[in-house]
Amino acid sequence: MAIWKNKLSVSELETVLHRNMAAVLDIHAAEVGDDYLVATMPVSDKTTMPLGYLHGGASCVLAESIGSVASVLCIDPTTHRVAGIEINASHMRGPREGLVKAICRPLRLGRTLHVWEIDIHDENGKIVCRSRLTVAIIPL
Repeated sequence: MAIWKNKLSVSELETVLHRNMAAVLDIHAAEVGDDYLVATMPVSDKTTMPLGYLHGGASCVLAESIGSVASVLCIDPTTHRVAGIEINASHMRGPREGLVKAICRPLRLGRTLHVWEIDIHDENGKIVCRSRLTVAIIPL
C-alpha cells in the first residue's frame, strides 16, 4: 500500500537530497517504492574515519537524510513541517570501500510522530548499520 501523499520520482528525490548536507557526502536517491525509499552513499575520503572505515556519523547522515525526506513525503507541507527528534544507530560493520545502500521503511506513521527504520547494507548485502529515526510532525 502506498504511503506517500507527495510521491516523487527518483530524479525529483535526487533534487531534494542535493539541496542540503546529503550533497556534501554524495548521497544519491536510488529508488522510490510504495512504502520505502532507497539512497546510496560511497565509502570515500568524505565518509570514512582516519582509520579508513565508514564513519558512523556518515551513516547517521545517510539515515536521517532519507528518513526526514520520507516524512516530508507523508505530510501536507502547506500545513505541517517535520523535525527529527531522535536518531539511534547500531554500527555492525565498517566497510572500507564501495557503495552503501540505505533502505528506509516506516515503523509508525502517526499524526504527530513518524518512526522510520533505516537499514544500511554494503555491496554484498551485509548489514552495516541499523538506524531508527523519530520525526515530529509539527503544525505550521
